[in-house]
Parts: sequence; structure tokens; C-alpha cells
Amino acid sequence: MVKFGIEFVPREPYWRIMYYAIQAEKGGFSNLWITDHFNNRNVYVTLTTAAIYTNKITFGPGVTNPYMVNPVFTAQAIATLNELAPGRVALGMGAGDKTTLDTVGVEMDKPLLAVQESIDIIRKIVSGETVAYQGEVFKTAGAKFLFKPRGQIPVYVGAQGPKMLALAGKIGDGVLINACHPKDVEYAVSCVKEGVNAAGKKFSEIDVAAYTSFSVHEDIKKANKAAVPVVSFIVAGSPPQLLERHGIDVKKAEEIKEALKANDWGRAFNGVTPEMIAAFSVCGTPEMCIERIAQLLKSGISQFVVGSPIGANVREAINLISQKIIPTFQT
Repeated sequence: MVKFGIEFVPREPYWRIMYYAIQAEKGGFSNLWITDHFNNRNVYVTLTTAAIYTNKITFGPGVTNPYMVNPVFTAQAIATLNELAPGRVALGMGAGDKTTLDTVGVEMDKPLLAVQESIDIIRKIVSGETVAYQGEVFKTAGAKFLFKPRGQIPVYVGAQGPKMLALAGKIGDGVLINACHPKDVEYAVSCVKEGVNAAGKKFSEIDVAAYTSFSVHEDIKKANKAAVPVVSFIVAGSPPQLLERHGIDVKKAEEIKEALKANDWGRAFNGVTPEMIAAFSVCGTPEMCIERIAQLLKSGISQFVVGSPIGANVREAINLISQKIIPTFQT
């Protein structure tokens, strides 16, 4: 039976996100992911509030990165969260968003190694070890908590490219696949399986999630309209080979990118085509979304994450998902 996760971006006040989180927990979601970008509210403050206001949902950053903060700090944060909500914390770790990192002058150096080394350090220190680590990206000299952590926390690796996907399969307890289309998810799962096999693990041992841009509404026009801004940013950040896989004009994608850089939202959003929405979101009526989720499940994923924007009205969209979509996959 597939699990359903939900992602919130903490650009809204904490109380509104907590309202949605409580609603999602009651509605049958098993995982809550909070994004981590410096230009939104702090991820760990938001997650701490989630620990207080929820009772059973598993939650964590989805995803943080090893560049903005040292992995030792990340270990400290999630270990503390695990004291507040024992056994309900998961860590999502990825390489980060290059555009966001560039904004604050942080270099994305050796992303594969950075992710691998940071996860290694986090696991060791969360286990209570004294960590003397000499990596290519990170080094520690006897780092150790002065408190006793409550034990291991599952680590999900956020991934999109083939090498990071393979690494995720190799070292992750879970994988957050940044993709929405069946073609892309199927390819991503094949890469994850390569890493799983290289590590001598079983594919069933890890939780593999499709981390999607999602928009649902009974009126398909309203669902599409809500998806457009998110899709425009995805298109702008997609490599040419991915665009070509879906028959999307690279020149049109570049025009959207340039419009976004110029903060010309109207021009950027007007450039989004139905083909782009189909490729880079799960979008439409509940029935349409159910059909797309069923297609994605054929690839072998075990968690489906409902990501931004969720719908034209978040509260109504969560209700639609809880009442019409989740029950379809729990029978």
C-alpha cells in the first residue's frame, strides 16, 4: 500500500502551515516534508512546531543541504527534534538548489561527495559516536554530542540526476525523486535500483518517493492555473535533455527562464504550455490525478508526495486528496 506525503513551503505563517499539517494528519497522510530555503521561514522552527501540534505523522526537512549549514548542525537539529517526537523524524538531504546557493555566494562543490560525507557524519554523531572525519569536503576533529541522542533517524536522499539517484539507492533509507512524469520516475527508479544492487540491498528495504508538483481541483482550469507558477520554475531549471525527452522547445524554456530572472511574472507564466504542465506536474481533477498516480505506482515507488502548490485552495485541496484520492489506494 502506497504512503502519501505532503510538502509545505514555510513562506506562509507557521500557524497556517500547522493548520494544514493537522488537517493532513487527520486526512491520512503519513509524511510531512518542510522545504528548506533561506528566503522562507526557518525549517527547524517550523518542524518543531509540527512536533508539538501533530501526533503521529512522520516529519522532516524535505530537503536540506550540506552547504548552507554544517552537517554537524543538521545532526544536532534532527536529534533534538527526535527528542520532541521520538520515532517520527526523518531527514531529507540533497545537494540543494544552485540558484538559491548562488544568491548567497555559497558554492555547490562536489555535490555527490558533499551529500555522501554529510550523511555519513550525521549518522555517526546521531549514533552517539565521537566523530573524527577526514573527507574531501567535510572534516571533523572529535565531534560529539554532550547529550545522549535517542537513536538512528532515517535519511532520505533528494535526487534528480542519475548519479545522485544511484547514490541515494546505495546509501539512503529512502529516496525523494524530484519528478512527476511516469517516464522520468521510471528512469529514476532504474537508477536507484543500480545503487541498491551495488550496496547489496533489496529494493524493498528503502522507501522510494515520487516528490511531485501537484495541483488538484474539481475544475481543471483552476488546477492548471495554480500549477503554472511552479511549473515555470521547474521548466526554467530543467536541463535540455529533460526538456527534449518531453518534446518541449528548449528555446521556449529559455524565454521563461529569462522572464523569471527579470521578475516578469506575466511573461514567464504565459509561456507555460499544457505540455509543460503534463510533464512537470500531477495536475487536474481528482480522477485525473488518480490516473497519473496509478501510472507512477507501476514504477515501484512506495510513497507519493503531494508538493507545491497542492491546489488553488490548499485547505480544499487537502480535503479532496483525503476524501477522494488516498482512499482509492488504500483498498
